[in-house]
Amino acid sequence: MLLENKIAVVYGAAGAIGSSVASAFAREGADLYLASRTGQKLEKIAGSIVELGRRAHIAQVDVLDRDDMERHAEAIVAADGRIDVCFNAVSNDDIQGTSLDEMPVDDVLQPVIKALRSHFTIATVVGRHMAGAGRGVIICMAGGREAIPKLGGSHVAWSALAGLCRQLAADLGPHGVRVAWLLSPGSPSDDGQQAGQLDEPTEGLLPQHQPLYSEVGQVAAFIASDGARTITAAEINLTGGAVID
Repeated sequence: MLLENKIAVVYGAAGAIGSSVASAFAREGADLYLASRTGQKLEKIAGSIVELGRRAHIAQVDVLDRDDMERHAEAIVAADGRIDVCFNAVSNDDIQGTSLDEMPVDDVLQPVIKALRSHFTIATVVGRHMAGAGRGVIICMAGGREAIPKLGGSHVAWSALAGLCRQLAADLGPHGVRVAWLLSPGSPSDDGQQAGQLDEPTEGLLPQHQPLYSEVGQVAAFIASDGARTITAAEINLTGGAVID
């Protein structure tokens, strides 16, 4: 198994992507800490992980509250001694459907600020514990890189998040911590289903370009594994050819 006996934490674990990634981590041997702002649905997800033979702990955590994040990370380290893998699936609260020239500046900046603040807080809090242990992997979803009409501040947020991840990789790399972000065409909607029930392509995207939720989880598990130990400061392209540099 790729993540045998690893300790992994997933923030935003109640959503479709977060729950699928947590399930994939568990199938590969990791024990999970599941966190979300509301705590809703986490018990069901934790139950599915326990059925896979792994441990699952749940917590209500506000990733925008640094003190709350510090307490959560410290509790994990106190219980298990370390954090090996961190995945950020927290929503950016995007506002889409309007051209930038017709949007209030606060609506444009909302997803940018949410993306940067949430991932900066998660990565720096967890990253310090990882750096102290001399190893760790931090992964997030950065959305799509392509700019299309009426995305609002979403594309700006994704671009800024990629830049933040590169800088985190540069600063944490000397301490044995890797950072990567997953690029996919569009963001699948969270319709309340749980991991294992989400293998339907997102509406409006070509099947060959749309990763399934399970595939996002499988790729995240590989990037988190020692098999990808040389991969850092990297964008992992899951667009199936929809985006090519």
